[in-house]
Amino acid sequence: MRASRTLAFIALATLAAAASAHTDGVAHTHHDFFSGFTHPLFGLDHLAAMVAVGLWSALAARRAGPELLWGPLGFASLLLVGAVMGLQGIAIPAVEPMIAASLLATGLLVASRLRVPGIVATLGVGVFALFHGLAHGYELAGSDSAWQTLAGMLCATVLLHCAGLAAGWALRQRSVWLARAAGAGVAALGGAMLLQLA
Repeated sequence: MRASRTLAFIALATLAAAASAHTDGVAHTHHDFFSGFTHPLFGLDHLAAMVAVGLWSALAARRAGPELLWGPLGFASLLLVGAVMGLQGIAIPAVEPMIAASLLATGLLVASRLRVPGIVATLGVGVFALFHGLAHGYELAGSDSAWQTLAGMLCATVLLHCAGLAAGWALRQRSVWLARAAGAGVAALGGAMLLQLA
């Protein structure tokens, strides 16, 4: 139980930090598995979205089991699909606004603990993940180590989803306000990003 609380604190502290600023604005250059793995950890928009998906999945689940995994699996899967599309040069407009909207939406999902059927959760967060993936694919187009980098990103994504799941599960029956505050912080970050892009 103590480990769950510690993990919950770390994940929520990370979300609080993410709510204070967007990414550093510097173009990231990906070269290998390690740089791909670390990018989601330091790109605050990606980090907040991934942890928030895990948080929401745990908070909204009726019980432990496969139901917990619909959102994370949808996000990770369509993140990869989007990255492949980006690598192929498939142009889709409004990538940055959709990334910002993903934070607003997932933050509100965490704050509200909205329950939806599994396939809806998969497709809902998956649509947003597609745009996160596109952004990475565009950055990596032409790189000889694109697949290594994407493998690192996917591993980090899964770990961040797991951190969110653990935090959300630890907070299901206690500290309801803490989860709501984290969700509100992520939503505020998304709203600020949308205003910045307007």
